[in-house]
Amino acid sequence: MKYTPLPRSFYERYAVDVAKSLLGKLLVRELEGRFLVGKIVEVEAYRGIDDPASHAYRGKTPRNYIMWEAPGLAYIYLAYGVNWCLNIVAEPKGCPAAVLIRALEPLEGIEVMRKNRGVARLRDLTSGPGKLTQAMSIDSRFNGWDLTKGKLLYVAEPPSLENFDIVATRRIGIKRGLDKKWRFYIKGNLFVSRV
Repeated sequence: MKYTPLPRSFYERYAVDVAKSLLGKLLVRELEGRFLVGKIVEVEAYRGIDDPASHAYRGKTPRNYIMWEAPGLAYIYLAYGVNWCLNIVAEPKGCPAAVLIRALEPLEGIEVMRKNRGVARLRDLTSGPGKLTQAMSIDSRFNGWDLTKGKLLYVAEPPSLENFDIVATRRIGIKRGLDKKWRFYIKGNLFVSRV
């Protein structure tokens, strides 16, 4: 296997810690015999119990039930009826929490990403949650997908460790939970959705 998926234990921790730990990791999508790979450069943490911005805050529904399932599963939903958003379930099963993948730095399979997005400018390929799912052909078919299995869609360790500073800010596009600085991004990275 070219890339080794992160184990379930990586995701079983407090969602905010998982979010920060995901920065610098690789999101891998295997598509028609090719690898589409991007470095995770921006994330947001959401928790159900104490987070009014979370989909799980008001309880389990047919839309959000995945958040109560095993850590390491993909939770995918349609935002504003337009864009698919990729989240990864965190914390132990039964504790609803997830991390939204907000932006990637494209590394491999860039021509396929350009075709999928219909744009040429590298910076526009994956610099937002809807952009990255379109670029990597991720949609509702992956809702509930086990990212720890290492097939089709998963998160892997990069080949080498990178030193970077992490910026913590308020999350984007929410009206409640503004006190929580649970959006994290790699300082100075050009592919962050907004600074």
